[in-house]
Amino acid sequence: MAEIVSLRMARKQKARREKERAAEENRIRYGTTKAERQASRAKSEREEAAHEGHRRERPRPDGER
Repeated sequence: MAEIVSLRMARKQKARREKERAAEENRIRYGTTKAERQASRAKSEREEAAHEGHRRERPRPDGER
């Protein structure tokens, strides 16, 4: 004989599982601290400055060559 299941409770459990899955994905995606973001941004700016420092010619501000 089959087990009797409350559909309302089953829907709520499914919704909770989906919510937890989405929360876990967001923790992975957006889970950096402010200090980590600032360090990453500073590193990126240093690398960009070093890269630009090796240009042979500086671009003109008016956009001409």
